[in-house]
Amino acid sequence: MEVITTHINADFDSLASMLAAKKLYPGAVLVFPGSQERSLREFFIHSTLYALEVERVKNIDLRQIERLILVDTRQTSRIGKFSEIVMKPGLDIHIYDHHPPSSDDIRGSLEVVAEVGATVTLLLDLLRKKGVDITPDEATVMLLGIYEDTGNLTFSSAREEDFKAAGYLVGKGANLNILSNVITKELTSEQVFLLNDLIQSATRYDVHGIDVVIAQASVDWYIGDIAILVHKLKDMENLDVLFVLVQMEGRVYLIGRSRIEEVNVSEIASEFGGGGHPTAASATIKGMPLIEAHRRLLKVLRQVVRPRRVAKDLMVYPVKTVEPDRTLEEAGEILSRYLLDILPVFKEERVVGLISKEVVDRAVRHGLKEALVKEYMTTEFSAVSPETPFSRIQELAIGQSQSLIPVIEKERLVGVVALGDVMQVLHEGMIKSVREIQPLYARKKMISKLMEERFPERIRNLLAEFGRVGDELGYSVFGVGGFVRDLLMRVENDDIDIVVEGDGIRLSEEFEKRFHCRIRTHKKFGTALILFSDGLKVDVATARLEVYDSPAALPTVERGSIKADLYRRDFTINTLAIHLNPRSFGELIDFFGGMKDIKEKVIRVLHNLSFVEDPTRVFRAIRFEQRLKFQIGKPTQNLMKNAVKMSIFDRLSGGRILSELILICQEEDPIPAMKRMRDFNLFHFLHPQLKVDEEKIALFEQIHHVISWFDLLFLEEKYESWLIYFYGLIDSLQERESLEICERLSMNDRLKKSVIEGKRQGDLALFKIYSWISAGKEPRRSEIYTILDSLSTEVKLLMMAKTTRMATRRYISLYFTQLKGTKPILRGADLVQMGIKPGPSIREGLEDLLKARLDEQVITRQDELQYLTRSLRVE
Repeated sequence: MEVITTHINADFDSLASMLAAKKLYPGAVLVFPGSQERSLREFFIHSTLYALEVERVKNIDLRQIERLILVDTRQTSRIGKFSEIVMKPGLDIHIYDHHPPSSDDIRGSLEVVAEVGATVTLLLDLLRKKGVDITPDEATVMLLGIYEDTGNLTFSSAREEDFKAAGYLVGKGANLNILSNVITKELTSEQVFLLNDLIQSATRYDVHGIDVVIAQASVDWYIGDIAILVHKLKDMENLDVLFVLVQMEGRVYLIGRSRIEEVNVSEIASEFGGGGHPTAASATIKGMPLIEAHRRLLKVLRQVVRPRRVAKDLMVYPVKTVEPDRTLEEAGEILSRYLLDILPVFKEERVVGLISKEVVDRAVRHGLKEALVKEYMTTEFSAVSPETPFSRIQELAIGQSQSLIPVIEKERLVGVVALGDVMQVLHEGMIKSVREIQPLYARKKMISKLMEERFPERIRNLLAEFGRVGDELGYSVFGVGGFVRDLLMRVENDDIDIVVEGDGIRLSEEFEKRFHCRIRTHKKFGTALILFSDGLKVDVATARLEVYDSPAALPTVERGSIKADLYRRDFTINTLAIHLNPRSFGELIDFFGGMKDIKEKVIRVLHNLSFVEDPTRVFRAIRFEQRLKFQIGKPTQNLMKNAVKMSIFDRLSGGRILSELILICQEEDPIPAMKRMRDFNLFHFLHPQLKVDEEKIALFEQIHHVISWFDLLFLEEKYESWLIYFYGLIDSLQERESLEICERLSMNDRLKKSVIEGKRQGDLALFKIYSWISAGKEPRRSEIYTILDSLSTEVKLLMMAKTTRMATRRYISLYFTQLKGTKPILRGADLVQMGIKPGPSIREGLEDLLKARLDEQVITRQDELQYLTRSLRVE
């Protein structure tokens, strides 16, 4: 026997899912495991549309069940008598559910589980894939299931799939009048009285800074559909979190609703033996008085609910400090260097005071720069722990006017919270700080489902392993940078970058022990490269901050937090991070508005000195703009133009400019980026005579076509595409000017010589070919080979792009497709055996053979032997 069942207190999603499952399992029996919600019971009583054959559970012989099909649940505690057989040997269990996992979940041989608004959405997708049609009556029931479980598609649990399913059902003839009548049914007089009791009893509690409302009532008889009253109360009072406790018929019914991620009502309901979704859940509590249930609910809330923001969410770390015996002048230098307003005073691993920039500046103006910090520091201050809720921090910062709050854990300074941080939380980012134009706390979003969709299992498991190892070492571990950006954009990217709040090298060494991979470390910067046996490479870095002592200088690197590490990056779109530790795996962290800028396709810097500190970011802004098809924001464009006006690039080392130029020229199509470089007058910094006009752009376009043609030959020949564009860039310059550009770019002697000689030899080769054409001569194949073979691939491809003569292109094409790599069959040893004396004669003989083969005068080994016999005197 096959049985389709659902959870006790079945709702419309339960009924709809059972109906859909019946179409997948036509021979199965429909059975409710217990009671149904009143609206569902009335629907059965008053509707004549649906002649569903539903058996009573008492009529089912559990021993005869061979397959149990569970819909809209997989919890043992919610399926009534059927829980007695879930462990029966040989029982085949199929599960269709949309609820989060719980501790008493049943495992099935088939499990279709996904985070959608209603289970019937999952089943409807299967019906559509199998080509199973549905009637208008069935569509109506299924639409009722979706609408009831998603709050008319308004709950945050509703997904795109639910909307698509609803549209499909309307197209199948779902009766919207019936839908409206059932969903918007008027309250009974009993329900109105109960709702009034709940409103009168509603009490607001502050649970770790979050408003939680609990309403309770007790009635002497059973009143159904309490969930409807909960929704009405929540909507009437516009509540983020609401719990309702109703005692009736010897039981207490708990129903919870939440709009915020900090309160997962499913987790709380599970403490009472219930379950549901993070946003909607319920439980039936037996053997506990209403007052005791209320008291226990408050206790569970304080244990389970995470504060919306605590000190560790806002604090900055590591912390810059000053010793009490340092001078005020030295303290002022630290404050200015790190753009700080106040410093903790540190002595013997303890915070003993605070010193502000205002006090230091005033004291210095009074000639007290040699005075000691300890003489002017504030010693009356309060500290907090990492878990201190925001409400307490707000009281200290605003109520007690403490501008900097040290965060202490086990008598150790682990961070500080500044007044600006507090104000930003209060105003939700409307107040901008001097240093950062985005909120100091991170926007967070779970993207684990996207990671599952986009990343191969190998990568997902590896990222999870980084988080687990980090947990064991006490480190927070994050995936950062371009691969996070490209994940959100659905673009493939195999370059994985990991940042560790702790010691990146130690984490890498632990990986080396466990997974038999190899690592290369750079202790100065706290970085490592992990090399896996399958060729995968992962860059691991210790979270760090950078301080620039002068414009365009290389930064001084110090250990920092993930926020500090992300703040040092070039653009907001590259500041996104994914938390990899198990508890927060898949949590996207966005301190600086990167998600918004990706959505709006904007390249934006993090602060106004970005290009002054690192002018190479100008090149990167252009490269990302063109590669991603984004637009550089107008304020960022203005900052780029200002950097050009300041001639900051003159201070930039040639090697760093060359690196950026190579990356641009290695793009799939670098020409748009070249045009943007021209727009910003960046070529001027390479050489005053370097002009990128329309003629130069036309040459770049020809280079692009030639490279595309060459790649299609599949010759597996390595070449440097950037170098061809570079040759094109300097093509119109004199040799002396080309040499000056190479020197400006700090090219090493080998590369510099290769560029200059390649340019010269390419020009000579073209001149030779043009002389053939002008003389009306058709060169032999061996002559084409001789003039081209000594040139690099890059030079030959440049020649092909430069020339406007089809004959020249034909000769170069002939070289690549037929002549390149040609060799005689005979070797030197063969010639010696023929009696030719070792020496110049051997070389000359082989050269003659090569020319003969190129000119198709010989084909076989015998041909070569006969050719040599005729042309050489055999001694």
